[in-house]
Amino acid sequence: MLLEEFNWKQEVAQAEGPVLVDFFATWCGPCKAMEPAIHSLARDWKVCKVNIDKNRELAARCRVSVVPTLLIFKGGRVAARHEGAMSEAALRAELAGLQ
Repeated sequence: MLLEEFNWKQEVAQAEGPVLVDFFATWCGPCKAMEPAIHSLARDWKVCKVNIDKNRELAARCRVSVVPTLLIFKGGRVAARHEGAMSEAALRAELAGLQ
C-alpha cells in the first residue's frame, strides 16, 4: 500500500499490529534490490511504502534522509529503524519479535 499524508493515521498510527514502512525512491538502486523482500514480507505482515519524492513532508517528519529507510511501527510509534538495504530474514525476525 502506498502511503501519503491522508492515509498515514489510519494505516500506521492506528494499526493494531506491527507495520513495516518502506521509505523509497524510484531512482534508488538499493530500494529496487529490496523489492522482492518487501513483497514477500507483505504476504505475512502489513507493509506500506512511501515515495520520498512525492511525500517530502512525511519523509521529513519521520526524519528520513537515506533511502531505503525501513521503519517498523507498533502502537503508532517507531519500534525499529533501519537505513539501507537489509535481508528479508532479518526484517522477518524483527517483525516476529514485535508481534
